[in-house]
Amino acid sequence: MKIRLVICLSILILALVCLPAPKSAQQPASSQPVLVLKAQAPATGIAHDVVLPVTVRDKKGLVSSVKVSDFTLTEDSRPQKIKSFTRETGLPFRLGLLVDTSRSMTGAMDSERKATGKFVDTMLPEKPSDKPSASLNQAFLIHFDREVELLYDFTTSRDKLHHELDEMGPSRAAQNESRNSDSGGNNNGGNGGYGGGRGRGQGQGQQGQARGRRSTTQLYDAIYLASDEVMKNQQGRKALVVFSDGVDRGSKMTLNDAVDAADKAGLAVYTIYLKGEEERPVGAGIPGMGGGRHGGMGGGGIPGMGGGRGGGGGGGQREQEVDGKKIMEKIATRTGGHYYEAKKKDNLDEIYGQIAEELRGQFLLTYTPDQVDKEGGFHKIVLKSNKEDLTVITREGYYAPPEK
Repeated sequence: MKIRLVICLSILILALVCLPAPKSAQQPASSQPVLVLKAQAPATGIAHDVVLPVTVRDKKGLVSSVKVSDFTLTEDSRPQKIKSFTRETGLPFRLGLLVDTSRSMTGAMDSERKATGKFVDTMLPEKPSDKPSASLNQAFLIHFDREVELLYDFTTSRDKLHHELDEMGPSRAAQNESRNSDSGGNNNGGNGGYGGGRGRGQGQGQQGQARGRRSTTQLYDAIYLASDEVMKNQQGRKALVVFSDGVDRGSKMTLNDAVDAADKAGLAVYTIYLKGEEERPVGAGIPGMGGGRHGGMGGGGIPGMGGGRGGGGGGGQREQEVDGKKIMEKIATRTGGHYYEAKKKDNLDEIYGQIAEELRGQFLLTYTPDQVDKEGGFHKIVLKSNKEDLTVITREGYYAPPEK
């Protein structure tokens, strides 16, 4: 009897020792519980595949057929092996439409509404049966001036987006700014700030004065918000289409902040530049206008470009010297999108049509990096064609997913 009792106790002790430790002892609680649902990198440090959207052109236009052997790829100057180079037409699009509604763009608003509406009709099928491969496409609409406002979150509905486009205009903060500047008064109501990612204009109260007839335009904040708060956790092919004169005034984020957010979200930014209507210049001949990071003014004539990737602004660039065209080109180039210039507002229909054609003609390149990055650093990519008649466009690089 004693022997049987000893055996039973031994088995019980052995079972208790072999039981797994409680979860709280195995893995500390994450400070970002939303990320728990995403696949974790294994402890052995296996590299994740990198997927890049790629546009290929020849002298005639977009190319529809290519081979892996037509291209060479490097990551941080190290050659990489391309696993696949295909057109995945079945993958859905997640599209963000960003529209500048500041005073300088007022004259183009009717044309912009119509052109964006046609783009929505092209990318979102009226009925799922019309284009089965596009039935899961979704789009959202943001407008920005003195505030960044999410007018409608992701939807497959043309009608809902058309309604918001028809109603779209300057925010209340921008209207107040316009009235105050027209009357020559001051506006101490503060910058409207972000729309909270899902709401409209929950301001952060940055104090400031109305700048004469120079309207506030939070271009960088709009791109940052769309990338970091709306797009970041979405799957599929992702792109932003930004319509603006490219001049940022009053953003809390810099150009580098905005581009880095787009890179981290894995999306390309397509920019449409239209020269804005002239506004009365402010601070002409006064050194130091621009306000560094909070004014969005950087060195070299491009706001926010003073600190390298992820760096701050600064540099005291005078506001009247800002080149919006160069800014829009820079945003598109660095994110693997495409820059378009509308010589006049009547060109917008054609440009939006070209963007739709380009998006639907993209290839997806896949490769596995030869080195594993567990820290979440930025890696520079260079993709080249081995054929002289082909040109390729993709992102400048990507941020590795850090291991949790």
